[in-house]
Amino acid sequence: MSHNFIIAETHLDHIESHGYAIIEHAIDEQLMTELIADCYRINPHLSLAGIGRLNNQQIDSSIRKDKTYWFDGSSQAQLSYLAVMQSIKTTLNRCFFLGLFDYECHYAKYTLGDFYKKHVDAFKGRSNRVFTSVLYLNSPEQGGELVIYKPKSKDIAVSIKPTAGTLVLFESERFVHEVLPAVDERYSITGWFRKNASISGIIDPPR
Repeated sequence: MSHNFIIAETHLDHIESHGYAIIEHAIDEQLMTELIADCYRINPHLSLAGIGRLNNQQIDSSIRKDKTYWFDGSSQAQLSYLAVMQSIKTTLNRCFFLGLFDYECHYAKYTLGDFYKKHVDAFKGRSNRVFTSVLYLNSPEQGGELVIYKPKSKDIAVSIKPTAGTLVLFESERFVHEVLPAVDERYSITGWFRKNASISGIIDPPR
């Protein structure tokens, strides 16, 4: 079953003027149900998240304590969500000429006390991640807020309470952000729209 998604002009305008957008009720209820069920299915396979990429990745629980599972296409829910992200990628390319090449994502689970300290998802000129996405799969009563800071500032641009079905998009290089310590369990899908930073015609690998 197809799950259509269209970014509203207001959200595109906000991306253009502010570099981020918060889209409530972004994913239809059926797909949300399928995604959370899939997340519970793979729950035993979640592992401590690392920092860094490829051969430089390491575990550092002083920086982040969430557990993750990278999408591997093993369920229809994952395939349907990736199709939605593909449609978003097409829209972002059409509107902003970004040259986005592909998309990668993982489930993320935060339990009591889990956090992710201030960081950026891409370093200027050193990463192929262009846009970050966060979809919340549940609505914890307390904790786990995503805090996005104003560029080159310690001031907060926005603090987002996790709410099921809300999709957050923001420029990966531009915004320092953090996840505040969780109180209730918090489930989400974090992903990145990437450009191809390959050389000599070799496709740049994900993660």
